[in-house]
Parts: sequence; structure tokens; C-alpha cells
Amino acid sequence: MTPTTVVVARHGRTAWHQPTRYTGRSDVPLDEVGEAQATLLGMWAAGQGFAALACSQLVRARQTAAAVPGLTPLVDERLRELDFGVAEGRTLAELRAADAAMVERFEADPVAAHFPEGEPPGEAAERGLTALTELAAAYPGGKVLVVAHSTLIRLVVCAVLGVPLSEYRRRLPVLDPTATTTLRFPRPVGLVSYNVAR
Repeated sequence: MTPTTVVVARHGRTAWHQPTRYTGRSDVPLDEVGEAQATLLGMWAAGQGFAALACSQLVRARQTAAAVPGLTPLVDERLRELDFGVAEGRTLAELRAADAAMVERFEADPVAAHFPEGEPPGEAAERGLTALTELAAAYPGGKVLVVAHSTLIRLVVCAVLGVPLSEYRRRLPVLDPTATTTLRFPRPVGLVSYNVAR
């Protein structure tokens, strides 16, 4: 099968980035900085020859994708961020003050001890990788741009590289707003680049 390049961009910044609050299912829009970041991403993307554009249904991803000219985003709920359950809208410091033991377990293994009422990270990695695989198959030999979310992207990267998902916070500690990660499909999926500033 002809390889397809899938470029996955994190959405732009929101008000919950400073300080960092867990923003999984919470539908927080871009702030002014995030809007400017999205504009720069769109300017870059305009010259890259993308055949298609996809994003999650969350407003921060849709706003970022809307800045890409010439392409109508395909909204796919499987590209949504991990649901962080009881951690939604709270900082790690706030969570630690409320339940230090819970945070200690999470930091040791964020998969086996994911936040209560949240989505199992393994399920998120599976849905995210399935969505990207199907998108790549629809555009053989082409280039596709996807706007998604930090934890989902890091989980997918771990999955394709064979890195234990429990290591996603340690092995991939940073993914900046609107930075891109490039994958080459089909399987075995190859990682071309990670966290490239746009």
C-alpha cells in the first residue's frame, strides 16, 4: 500500500494552560494566544499540500482546524481528548492537596491508576489510532492534517512505537500547542517527527 503521511497537530492554547488544568472532555475555547497560534498553523498548512483535514468535536480543536484555509474539517469524535474524570478542570497541585495518595498512584502508573471516573487510556489510544488509520487509508499516498489533543497524541505515539502506555508522561513529557507530530501509515506505523513547533 502506498504510504500516507498523517500530520497530527495539537490544538492552540486555552485559558486552562496557565496554570495547567486537566482539560479532557471539558469544552474550553482557545484564548487570544491560542487563536494566534492557530492562525500561524493555518498559514503553514496552506502550503503543505494536504488532501484532507480532520479534528475532534471539542471546540478548541475545531477552532484550530478552522484556521486552515481551503479544507473543510471532518469532525471525528474518536479524536477527542482523554476524559480525566475527577481531575477535569483541576491542576495537579489541587488534586494532590485533595488526595495525595491518588496522585501518587497516578504518577507511578497513569494507565493502571488513571483518575477515577475517567476514560481508560488504553481505550483512548485504540480509538485514536483506529481513527488515524482509517483516515490514512482513505487518502493513500497523500498527506492528511489532523487537529487533536496532547494526551491522545502521546498515547498514540507510544502505541505505534511499542512503548508501554504507562510511560507516556515520562517518555513524552511535553507537547506544545499547535506543535505537529508526523506519522507514516500503514502499519507498522512510522514516527517521522514529534513536537515540531509551527
